[in-house]
Amino acid sequence: MTELAEHRTGSTATSTAASTAASTGNGVHPIPAPEDHPEPRPAPAAVPGGWDRPGGLLQRVILPNAGDPLDVRALYLDEDKGNFRRVRALSRTSVEFPAQAGISFATYFNAFPASYWRHWTTLSAVELRLVVSGGCRVDVYRSKADGTQMHVVGEVVEGQQSASRVVLILDLTPFVDGGWYWFEITTDTDVTLHEAGWYAPDEAPGRGSVTIGICTFNRPTDCTVALHTIGSDPLLAESVNAVIVADQGNRKVRDDPRFAEAAELLGAKLRIVDQGNLGGSGGFSRVMYEALKTTDCEQILLLDDDIVIEPDSILRAIAFSRFAERPMIVGGQMLNLTARAHLHSMGEVVDRTKFMWRAAPHVTYDHDFAKYPLRHTTKSLKLHRRIDVDYNGWWMCLIPRVVAERAGLPLPLFIKWDDAEYGLRAAELGHPTASLPGVAIWHMPWSDKDDAVDWQAYFHLRNRMVVAALHSPHRYGGRMFLDSLKSTLKHLLSLQYSTVVVQQKAMRDFVAGPLALFDSLPTSLSDVAGVRSQYDDARVISSPRELPLPSMSMTKAERFLKPPSNPVTIGRSLLAGLVHNLMPAKPEHHERPQLNLAHPDARWFMMSRLDGATVATADARGVAYRKRDPKVFWGLLRESVAEHVRVAREFPTLRRTYRAALPELTGSKRWEKVFGIGADSGK
Repeated sequence: MTELAEHRTGSTATSTAASTAASTGNGVHPIPAPEDHPEPRPAPAAVPGGWDRPGGLLQRVILPNAGDPLDVRALYLDEDKGNFRRVRALSRTSVEFPAQAGISFATYFNAFPASYWRHWTTLSAVELRLVVSGGCRVDVYRSKADGTQMHVVGEVVEGQQSASRVVLILDLTPFVDGGWYWFEITTDTDVTLHEAGWYAPDEAPGRGSVTIGICTFNRPTDCTVALHTIGSDPLLAESVNAVIVADQGNRKVRDDPRFAEAAELLGAKLRIVDQGNLGGSGGFSRVMYEALKTTDCEQILLLDDDIVIEPDSILRAIAFSRFAERPMIVGGQMLNLTARAHLHSMGEVVDRTKFMWRAAPHVTYDHDFAKYPLRHTTKSLKLHRRIDVDYNGWWMCLIPRVVAERAGLPLPLFIKWDDAEYGLRAAELGHPTASLPGVAIWHMPWSDKDDAVDWQAYFHLRNRMVVAALHSPHRYGGRMFLDSLKSTLKHLLSLQYSTVVVQQKAMRDFVAGPLALFDSLPTSLSDVAGVRSQYDDARVISSPRELPLPSMSMTKAERFLKPPSNPVTIGRSLLAGLVHNLMPAKPEHHERPQLNLAHPDARWFMMSRLDGATVATADARGVAYRKRDPKVFWGLLRESVAEHVRVAREFPTLRRTYRAALPELTGSKRWEKVFGIGADSGK
């Protein structure tokens, strides 16, 4: 490759940041023509002049996969309808633009979340680097926490035969509470963007050496696809120390037809660990244990098996971790797998008052980027504010080795609350969590699951109380037990008797103490399933066609579909439901349902007026025939009230017991016994 001839072009500056950038070496530098380059690579080419500094890459500018749905383009390109069919991606990192086009990279995956880097890392500036050929103008914009947008700096690229390198150094100072950087390209001629990325001015401290851990249960195809995606990205492969799969199912990942191809891509880095079903906490504990014991990795990345991965998200999480001012957990946000242009979850916190997780303050829920791009002046305003969180879900979560060594392994909770508790525990040790925009996976949304009312309701409540005992600032749990009792009443009015029964078991098992958590790991799922199977609302049939047609018209029931909206109407609906449960149910309504209800319509204020109705499951794959039984209703209500009162009284003592047991619950010795490792197991 020939020596670079460096020169500057004219630039415009409309802010202090722009003038600062100009004084630190911003400009356009020609490089050999594109035909002298090899096929475009996912990482910037190694050329003279400090272009490719090891460790300096923070995030690549990336394009959608060829097979992605059309609306997914909105996560990568902000383009008007006139350019939509004329912009052509050449690869994941290069794209062609027609003449007289305007394309913005103010998108979820390609804008730079400057406020997060400003707040959590040691960086004071970021470099935008592009390799382009053709005549165009490159303009950089930024936003503030309130969504205000402003021009920062512009560079003109002359339409010459050789490709040009654009380097813009941008200040991170004005991003304390929010804001992004992005760039836009306006073309004079046909233009090719060969590669682009956001870089650190200096090399990152430490190593980028990650062990990826996947916990899987009977999802061999999903897991194999994830392995293949990880192994197919050359730049990611350089940073991967090992990939450990905790396979807990009886349908093994090794038996999937594509496994051999994925295994060949990963080579000796891939390890499959077979074990019984210990839930998510048991699977992730195993991969974390193996990573600490058998590798010298610097980061441990936990991934669900039922996800779609954007590989650059992993590289971004590693880079953020390496530049972080202190060791911290870096979480990926959740995109909606069923509506892939939607950002489903931005970040979460634990409400200490009633000790329940919820969306973090100021987030936007299920944001549709196809309708409302990042630059949208009203619907996207919340996206520009930095969101602070307590923890990140383990659908994608990077934990530095030093944090794992200090905090220990996850709690033996089977599923639910293990990720939230780990974030709280790490924070108490001085290691915060950031849910980083532009770092994400696609995952099935919570709205498509029944996990608050099915067998998982047991783990929701038991583990909620366990984590509250460990981390709640309130001696008696704050409003947790009152909130739980309120939820119990809603379930009973909704004819979800099996949910209440497993929640009572959850409270009894919580009182049994912390060390019983390990003993219950292999059996808790079957125990809960056995308890639920005795109730009609737990039995799912494929279709309401298997039953007689409903006896009530929807027009008669329609007036009860509207939720009560104030204390008076809520009180009236509650009283009506309680009075109805003083009367016996009509036997004919247990043979012929009164209504066939969609899942969103089966609310307590509707169900409490019925004797029998079919209700669709959240995933719409079947229905449950819920039947009212006043004797069961009042019996379960009395038992639940008594159980809540008993546990609330004992909570201060249980807090001390659980907190004293935390080192044993999170230490490797007890987990080794569960895994069958060590002298006792003969391994």
